[in-house]
Amino acid sequence: MEIVSANSTVTKTVWQYSEPLPEETMTFLRGIAADYCKVKNHVYGKYSGIKNLNNLTPVYNILNEMRYCGLREQLNLPAVYYELAIAEAVTNIKCSWGTVRNKISERITANENLSNDDRLYLRTVLKMNGVYAAILNHQEYEMPRNAAALDIDVNRLNNLLRRLTRRYLTQPRTENTDSFRVSPNGYSYRDGALRIVCRIPRKRVSIPLRDNRTFDRQLQLQIRQKDVVLAVPVETRVKKHQDYTNTVYIYIGSRDMFTLSNEHIYGEALEELTNPETERLANKNRERRKMYTAYMQSTEAGDRKKAVQIEANNLGKAKYDRQKERGRVRTTTFINSEINRMLRDEKPARIVITRPVTKNRTKIYAKSANRKLARNFNSYIRERLAYKCRIHSIELVEINSSHTGTVCFACGAKGKRQGKQFACEGCGLTTTIALNSAKNIQQKYLAKNDL
Repeated sequence: MEIVSANSTVTKTVWQYSEPLPEETMTFLRGIAADYCKVKNHVYGKYSGIKNLNNLTPVYNILNEMRYCGLREQLNLPAVYYELAIAEAVTNIKCSWGTVRNKISERITANENLSNDDRLYLRTVLKMNGVYAAILNHQEYEMPRNAAALDIDVNRLNNLLRRLTRRYLTQPRTENTDSFRVSPNGYSYRDGALRIVCRIPRKRVSIPLRDNRTFDRQLQLQIRQKDVVLAVPVETRVKKHQDYTNTVYIYIGSRDMFTLSNEHIYGEALEELTNPETERLANKNRERRKMYTAYMQSTEAGDRKKAVQIEANNLGKAKYDRQKERGRVRTTTFINSEINRMLRDEKPARIVITRPVTKNRTKIYAKSANRKLARNFNSYIRERLAYKCRIHSIELVEINSSHTGTVCFACGAKGKRQGKQFACEGCGLTTTIALNSAKNIQQKYLAKNDL
C-alpha cells in the first residue's frame, strides 16, 4: 500500500523527442546553440575573476550590464535565449567559486601550521562573500564579529587565502554547441508541434513532437543529428509506503551491483554488461588512434588524397557516439530496473550504505583496471539510489567504510581478499568480499546506534 504525500515533491527530468527535422530547422537550432555558447563564454571571461565575486548576486545586475554591451545585437540572438545563457553562466561561475571554497576548506583542515583560531577566522571569511571578496581585492573590510577577539596574524592568513584562491580558481569555459535553454515566453504549442522564437521578429520555428505533452516551464533542447530531445524538469510527489518497514544494509560493488547483509543480490550481471563494452571501446579507440596518426603523417607528407580518404572513412564520430550511447543507455536502464526491484522486494524504510571511497591516486593501476575505473557506474548508482529513496520517503544513511572490507564479520580478524572471495585467517570463514562487507556494514551501524 502506498500513500502519495501532498506536501512534498521532488524534481525529476522527463524527456520528450521530436520528429526528424528538415536540415533548415537543424541549421537554425545549431546556430542558436553556437551563439548561446558564445554568450556563456563571454560571461565567463568577464565575470569569473576575483573583481566580480561580490557582483554575482543578484544576477539581475549582470543581466542589466549585458543588455547594453552590444553582444546580443551583434549575434542577433533573441532575448529569450540570450538572458538564459547569461543566467546559466552566472550559476556556473557561482558553482566554480563553491568548488574553490571547498578545496580551500580542505587545505585549511590539512594545514598543521594553523591554530584553531586561524582556522576559525579563515572558515568565517569563506562564508562571508563580501569580506572574502574584499580580502582578495586588497580592500578594507569590517572584521567579522566572531573573529574580532581571536589571537591571529590577519595579514598572514589573508595572504594564505589569496594564494590558495589563485591556486584553485579557474575560468569556466564551454565548447558545448549542441544544447540551449528556452524560457516559457519563448515557445508555444500548435498542432502537436513546439514553436520556438526565431531570429526574425514575430516568427517562430516549428518542431513537430512525437507525443502531445505540453509544458509551461523552462526547457533544454539537446540537438542530435536529425532531431532534438527536450529535457523538462517536472515536480513529482513523494510516496510513502506503509509496508516499507525494514532496514537494509547494502554493499555497492562493481561485479554485483547490490549485495545485502541478508544474502540477497541485485544486479548480478552488471560486470558482464559493462566489461565487454569497456573493452570494445578500448579496441575501437586504439584503432582510431592509429588512423589519426596515419592521417597526420599523410597530411605532413603532402599526400592530400590519402588524408582526405582517411578522414572521410575513419575519423567520423557519429556511429561511434551512437553505439557508445546505446551501451550507456542499456546499462543505466539495467541499473534503474534493479534498484526498483530491490525496493519492491526488500520494502526498506531505511537503507544503510558506506560513503564513497577515493581511490589512491599515487598507486599505478594496470591499463585494464584504469579503463574499468574510467567507466565505473558507481557514482551513477549512488545518485539514482539517493533519488529513488527521496521519491519513496526512504531514509538513506551513509557510514564510514573503514574496516568494513578488510576484517571478518564473524570474528573481527583480518582476512585475505582474492578475486571475489574473502578468507578469514582467524576463524576459517570463507565467503564473498561483498557479503562480508555488507554484514560488516550492518554490525558497524548497529554498534554505533546501540541497536
